[in-house]
Amino acid sequence: MLEFFDIFRGNYIDWLTVAVRLVTAIICGGVIGLERERKRRPAGFRTHILICLGAAMTTLTSQYLVLNLHMFTDMARLGAQVIAGIGFIGAGTIIITKRRQVKGLTTAAGLWAAAIVGLCCGAGFFEAAIVSTAIILLAEIVFAKLEYFIVSNARVCNLYIEYSETSKLGVIVDTIKKTGAYIVDMEITKKGSDEGKNPCAVFSIRTPRKIKHQAMMTMLAKLDGVISVEEL
Repeated sequence: MLEFFDIFRGNYIDWLTVAVRLVTAIICGGVIGLERERKRRPAGFRTHILICLGAAMTTLTSQYLVLNLHMFTDMARLGAQVIAGIGFIGAGTIIITKRRQVKGLTTAAGLWAAAIVGLCCGAGFFEAAIVSTAIILLAEIVFAKLEYFIVSNARVCNLYIEYSETSKLGVIVDTIKKTGAYIVDMEITKKGSDEGKNPCAVFSIRTPRKIKHQAMMTMLAKLDGVISVEEL
């Protein structure tokens, strides 16, 4: 442990302790939230600050009841409710698009992690809060690039293909098979008979090693009748 923080980890909650712990929570939550704000995610800078701050206040309140008011209560009880209760906010950031793509999972996990960081700040566990904040940023920034590299070079890809009429589906399937790729699964998400809607399908494809995802998408996009091709 860092001895510098020991003066803020006493057996009594005073103004200085409250100020340092809450300011630390604001800084840690804000740093995490800035990365999400930069990517225009539903929960950004202010949301992460408020969650981290609220969690810190919860821990401080628990400690105040025991250390200052000498009440017989479990200091971990309120913090446990924060860990469970943050789920409803995280669920609000998760959406399923019309293309059956799930978005917001990383933001939801980040909110949950920010709440835990707040609990650490409120408890005076500054070392864990600071290190955790750094690791969370590492996961959201550096590991995101690593994840993209791994996914882009994976043999299995999911493609959302929108085409002009149902008869084009056979042409798309034949073209995929001619490349040596194997269709693992196919799901038609819209019917061509729906007025004002183009038929579309989601393909799960295992591609040969020599063919990259982008090359497959470009090939399919050039087919007559194919309106759009996107990787999910």
